[in-house]
Amino acid sequence: MDSPASSDEISQRLRAGTPYVLPSLLACDFGHLAEEIREVEAAGATALHLDIMDGHFVPNLSFGIPVVEAIRRATELVLDVHLMLDNPAEYLEPFRKAGADVLTVHAEVLPDPRPVLERIRELGALAGLSLNPPLDVALLEPALPFCDLVLVMSVMPGFGGQQFDPIALDKLRWLAKHPDCPALLEVDGGVNEQTIADCAAAGADLLVAGTAVFGAADYESQLAELNKLARQGVDRREHLQRGGS
Repeated sequence: MDSPASSDEISQRLRAGTPYVLPSLLACDFGHLAEEIREVEAAGATALHLDIMDGHFVPNLSFGIPVVEAIRRATELVLDVHLMLDNPAEYLEPFRKAGADVLTVHAEVLPDPRPVLERIRELGALAGLSLNPPLDVALLEPALPFCDLVLVMSVMPGFGGQQFDPIALDKLRWLAKHPDCPALLEVDGGVNEQTIADCAAAGADLLVAGTAVFGAADYESQLAELNKLARQGVDRREHLQRGGS
C-alpha cells in the first residue's frame, strides 16, 4: 500500500461537493467484495463507509483489520472507518495502518473523548466522534473543537435495514448551528429516498446508505438519485436561511 493520504488531503476530498452519499460496505455482497467496490466507484461514489463491530459494544460482528487492508488494496477512495468497539483506543494505529482515512469512535465508551481524538489526528487521519440515538447531543460539546467529523446515528448500531429515528434531525440542526463545531456532519441509519433530503436539510454533509445503495439493481442511477435528493435538501435549508418560507 502507498503512504496514507494526509489529513488535509482527506479533508479536502471529503468536503469537495458535499452533500453526498457514502455507500456502507456492510450491506454489500462480501462474496464479491472487490467487484462491489469497483461498481460503486464506477457509479460515482467518492468515499466508502466501513462498520467495524466487536460483538460487545454492538450485538453483532462485522469485519476487522485484514478486510480493511483488502478494501484499501481494491480502491483509492476515502475509507471512512466507524469503530463500534468497547476499546477503540487500542485499535487506532492498526486501522490507520490498514488504510483508514477517517476513524470514528463512540462517545458512549469514552468519558473524555479528547485524548482519543487527538491521537487519531496524530496518526494523520480525520477524527470522528459518534453518538447513538439515546445520547443527548449536548454531551459532545466539550469535544467538538477536536472533531473533524461528527457521526449522528439515526438507528441503534449493529444491524442494517432499521427504521430512521427522526431525533437525528434535531441533533444535526443543533450541531450545524453550534459555533464550536467546524466538523463535517454525517448521519447513518435508515438513510434512503424518503429520509435523505430531510437529513441534508438538517445539516448533514455525508449520508451513509447501505441497503438503499446495495439493494438497488443499478448502483449508478441509485447513487445519482440519492445525491440529487440530498442536494434538494441543502437547497431547502439554504432557502430557509435566506428567509424563505
